[in-house]
Amino acid sequence: MNTLLVPYYEHPSVRPAEWAAILAAAPRLYGVVLNPASGPGDRPDPAFAELAARLRTAGVTVLGYVDTGYARRPYEDVVRDLSRHRAWYGAQGVFLDQVSTGVREFGFYERLAMTARILGHDRLALNHGTPPHPAYAALADLLVTFEGPWSTYLRTPPQPRAYPAGALQAHLVYGVPPGADVAGAARERGAAVHCAVPGAGAHPWGTPPRGLEPAR
Repeated sequence: MNTLLVPYYEHPSVRPAEWAAILAAAPRLYGVVLNPASGPGDRPDPAFAELAARLRTAGVTVLGYVDTGYARRPYEDVVRDLSRHRAWYGAQGVFLDQVSTGVREFGFYERLAMTARILGHDRLALNHGTPPHPAYAALADLLVTFEGPWSTYLRTPPQPRAYPAGALQAHLVYGVPPGADVAGAARERGAAVHCAVPGAGAHPWGTPPRGLEPAR
């Protein structure tokens, strides 16, 4: 199966070689998270629209980035972003970020998931960054159950299966050194999908995944 999720948050006009390398890896990609401006932005970006079309043509699922603010962001603002990603960039799915893990907020995300499907988003990824309540598995195609540095990931023990067999998990790992076997570590920890980037600090997702760096 396609095992790489790529949240690469750089403009295609500024990093064309990096985006070309990602496009060349299309058969290996579970999806690419498109994030023009911490979401779709206030107006369509022609460069991102062209990139999204190229990704779709290559058979890559485009996931629009939407911040949910741990269920504190107004529902109407989140839905607006869902609609813009679909209308402006032809996103086939959505990557909801800063998603809560507890049952108290579950209703907010249940409603969002239903709305996303109605709007035409066929693939839904929820970025919890840590294991959520098992109920969330019924909403999403992909649960991000780890996001953090490689040093922390190494200390994270394999977890017993807490989700139904059909619920895919993803792990997003940054600060990854050359040669690190993140794919193997992810499989040991129950994740079929992963991303490993060398970047660290406040903006690790400004670096392409290990193995997808452009030739210099």
